[in-house]
Amino acid sequence: MRKNNEVQEVVVITPRQEEIQGSGGHIRNSKDGIWWPVTKTLPRSTAVLLFPVVLIIAALAYTRTLDTHRSLTVTVELYRHRMTDPKTGKNSLDPLQFTRGTSHRPILSFSGRTHYCMLFFGFPRNWRVTQENNPSDKRPTSKRTSSPPIEIPLNCSAYNLTGTCPTNQSPIPENDQSRPSSATCPEYFRWIHEDLRPWARTGITQEMVERAKQTANFKLVILKGKAYLETYEKAYQTRDVFSIWGILQLLRRYPGKIPDLELMFDCVDWPVLLVDRYNGPNTEQPPPLFRYCGNDATLDIVFPDWSFWGWAEVNIKPWEILLGELKEGTKRIPWLNREPYAYWKGNPVVAETRLDLMKCNVSENQDWNARLYAQDWGRESQEGYKKSDLASQCTHRYKVYIEGSAWSVSEKYILACDSPTLLVKPHYYDFFTRGLIPGHHYWPIKEDDKCRSIKFAVDWGNSHKQRAHQIGKAASDFIQEEVKMDYVYDYMFHLLNSYAKLFRYKPSLSANATEICAESMVCGAEGPVKKFMMESLVKVPANTDPCSMPAPYDPPTLHAQLKRKESSIQQVDSWEKSYWENQTITS
Repeated sequence: MRKNNEVQEVVVITPRQEEIQGSGGHIRNSKDGIWWPVTKTLPRSTAVLLFPVVLIIAALAYTRTLDTHRSLTVTVELYRHRMTDPKTGKNSLDPLQFTRGTSHRPILSFSGRTHYCMLFFGFPRNWRVTQENNPSDKRPTSKRTSSPPIEIPLNCSAYNLTGTCPTNQSPIPENDQSRPSSATCPEYFRWIHEDLRPWARTGITQEMVERAKQTANFKLVILKGKAYLETYEKAYQTRDVFSIWGILQLLRRYPGKIPDLELMFDCVDWPVLLVDRYNGPNTEQPPPLFRYCGNDATLDIVFPDWSFWGWAEVNIKPWEILLGELKEGTKRIPWLNREPYAYWKGNPVVAETRLDLMKCNVSENQDWNARLYAQDWGRESQEGYKKSDLASQCTHRYKVYIEGSAWSVSEKYILACDSPTLLVKPHYYDFFTRGLIPGHHYWPIKEDDKCRSIKFAVDWGNSHKQRAHQIGKAASDFIQEEVKMDYVYDYMFHLLNSYAKLFRYKPSLSANATEICAESMVCGAEGPVKKFMMESLVKVPANTDPCSMPAPYDPPTLHAQLKRKESSIQQVDSWEKSYWENQTITS
C-alpha cells in the first residue's frame, strides 16, 4: 500500500512501443532483436560503449520519422497535494517554476526530441506521465482551466468627482459563454408562471404598466444592463432603498443577462389588484404591479422583500450573513434541551390578530404553553439591539409565526430556528412560502381559537418529540437550502426574464428617469445603511448560470398540491378536536 504523499509512476506506451511488444504484453527481450548477433561477437567493453550510442541514434531516427506523422507531448503532472515533504510540511515543488493559473495541478511540458530521450532514459521519481494529443487530433482532450472571475469595481472616488455612474459597471468577459447550472430550481419557482398568467394571453403593453403608477412608489427601467429610476413617493423607512439595491446586485451577479424592461413597484404591505375587478369579458387587463406579498384574492406580482439585503432601522443584517448566524444559533441549545413552550416576540400593536395572540400568554390562572413578548423597537434601538438578536432566539422547542398588518418578514427567521413553527392561519404569501407544506414544514394553528390550538400543538409535540423535531428540521433545512441567497437572486432572475418576455413594446426612458448604480447608492450612504450595502454587495459575477426553471403546473398537479395542503390541515384539526373532547371527559 502506497503512502498518500506518493505518486504512482504511470508511463503511457507510444504506438511504436506497442508494435515491439510481445503477445504477452511485455517488451521483448534484447536477445530477440536483430542486434543480438552483433553484440554477441563483440568484446564486452566495446558492447558496453556501443550500446548507448545505438540507442541515441535509434531515438533520433525514430523521432524524425514520428514527427512527420503527428506531434506528441508528454505532460508531466505534479500533484501538489501529494508532493508535500512529510518532515517539513512544505511543498516539494518550490524549486520548479510553473505557469500562472496552474497552482492546483502544475504542468511541465516537453516536446520534440527531449521527450523521447526521457522515454529511453527514464523519468524522475514521482512524476506522473500522460500523453496529450496534438490540437488537430479529433480525440477528446482535457478541458481548459476557467479564467478567474473578474471583480466588479466600486469606485466612490470617481463617482464623488463626476456624479455619474461608471460606463463599465459590470464587465462581461470576452469569452463568456453559457455555463449551465447543475441545480434545478426549488419547487416554489413554479409559482412564477402562475403569478404572470394574467398576462400570458394578452402580453404587457405600455398602457398597462403606466396604470400601475397609481399606487407605485417607484418605476425601475432596465436598458442594456443599466438601471434607471423614477420615484413617485418615498416608501416607509428604507424599503425602497434596499429593494432597488437588491435589483442592482442582481445586475452585477448576472451582467448582461437581464433583458430590457420597465416595472412598477409598490412597497406597501397590502396587495391591491383585486381579482374580482378584472374578471369578466369586458373588463380591462390588470396592470402589472410588483410588491412583497399577495393573496388568493389579488393579482400583485410577489418579489423578494428588502430585508434580504438588510433592514437598517431594526438592525437586521443582510440575509446571507444572518442565515449563517441562524444556523450556528440552532446549535447552541439542542432541541430537547430547549424550553418546552411556544415562543413569540414581536410588535403586537400592528394588527388585531396579534393583540389577540397576547391573550394566550401565561398567567396566574392559565398556562396555554405560550411564552409571548412584546417588542419595543424604540427601547431596543437605545440599548443597542442587545435583546433582539435573531440568532439568539432559538431557545424554545416551538416558535409562533403570526402575520401583522399583512405578511411579515419574520417568517423566514422563525422557520430557520430548527424548532417546529406554529403557524397561525395565514392570509398572505411571499415568493417562497407557497412551497411550505403543513404538517411537514410547520404546524397549523387556528386563527379563531389560537390559545387552545397552541396548547394542543405543544402538548402533542412534547408527546411526539421525534416527529415534532422532524417538522422543525424540515423547515430549517428548507430555509437553509432552498431560500439561500443564490436562489433569491435566481428567483429574481427568472421572474424578470419571464416578465420581460411578455412585453409588447420596447421599454424606454422618461425625462424624469435617472441612472442609478451601486456607486450612486452606497457612496453617499451612512451608518447601518452603508454597512449593510457593503456587506451585501455583489463583488464578482456568478460563475454558473441560474438554476433551471421548472415547468409550469398543469391544472391536475396544482389541484393535487392544494388538496394535499388542505387535507394536512384537516388532519391536524381532527386531532385537536379529539384532544379537547378527551380533556372535557377527563375533567
